[in-house]
Amino acid sequence: MAKLRVLIVDDSVVIRRLVSDIIAGDAELEVAGVAANGRIALDKIPQVNPDIITLDVEMPEMDGLETLKELRKIYPRLPVIMFSTLTERGGATTLDALSLGASDYVTKPANVGRVGEGMARVRDDLIPKIKALCGVRSFEFRVPSSKLTRNPKPKTRNSIGRVEIVAIGTSTGGPNALADLLPVLPADFPVPVVVVQHMPPVFTKLLADRLAVKASLQVVEGVAGEDLRSGRILIAPGNYHMVLEKTANGSRVALNQEPPENSCRPAVDVLFRSVAAIYGAATLGVILTGMGQDGLRGCELIREAEGQILVQDEASSVVWGMPGFVARAGLADKELPLNQLAGEIVRRTWEGRARPAGLNQKGAESAAFRR
Repeated sequence: MAKLRVLIVDDSVVIRRLVSDIIAGDAELEVAGVAANGRIALDKIPQVNPDIITLDVEMPEMDGLETLKELRKIYPRLPVIMFSTLTERGGATTLDALSLGASDYVTKPANVGRVGEGMARVRDDLIPKIKALCGVRSFEFRVPSSKLTRNPKPKTRNSIGRVEIVAIGTSTGGPNALADLLPVLPADFPVPVVVVQHMPPVFTKLLADRLAVKASLQVVEGVAGEDLRSGRILIAPGNYHMVLEKTANGSRVALNQEPPENSCRPAVDVLFRSVAAIYGAATLGVILTGMGQDGLRGCELIREAEGQILVQDEASSVVWGMPGFVARAGLADKELPLNQLAGEIVRRTWEGRARPAGLNQKGAESAAFRR
């Protein structure tokens, strides 16, 4: 099997060497070339024919965003992983890059002087993303032990239960997927929405702020102790697990820094467990694009509690890891393209409810899609 060829684009000699050493240390990868800025990189692409590019955000002459714009005109499908700093500026630029067509991102080590520690962190983050974006399956699908996953087909339901909460989990490709899905939810959406997007601190707050500009509903980072309210979207903050706690009048948010699950904090499984424990059959779980299998165990619990599960289909996903695991385990009620998921969420959430006077379900749904 041919090795995956990686073009490394960064103005820092230290980072170029660090990433080159990481790539060279994996038997399935090789360095196709290096470039100190975007202009050199664009010239090199037809020469070295890379399978994927790592692209620095901040560079002289032609920075990452400018490079990405030009690259996407010529190579619309070539995977690109952005390298950015774990700062507000780096987060904002990374979100800009994702909206311009970057496939994913990796944050640079804060102290490149500690080479061993920096290499280990970047390696653990970068290598799986390269392989996932290039379509390499580095693990076999393993059916979980739960009794629910022994039958590949979801059991038939006599009726759909009334939904009281929507819980969403996503990772690679998630910011763009959420930007497409959440604004379609209408202003009269009758239940709270809780979201885990795999992102570090700072980035999740910036993501919530950007989504809030587009959405009809209020979108904020989750804050410990706040009560859940209908028509409000809460994003789990980076480096914290977000869970729900039952209260006399409903539920509230709690945050913790317990060990990562599935190498993630926040983790979808952690949130979904708490949602299933409180809302049970009234839960609608949604798994969007993302690598890995975070959310699989949580979806098992939601289905065990008679809740509902929707997953994004493979064709519209950047990486069909998270939704793929759930679909192949037979846990999904429906597998839909991204542009149909919002409508299905709205339909299932209003099932058994009376719409406000003068606005029926079909009309509200159509109005949402016309925006």
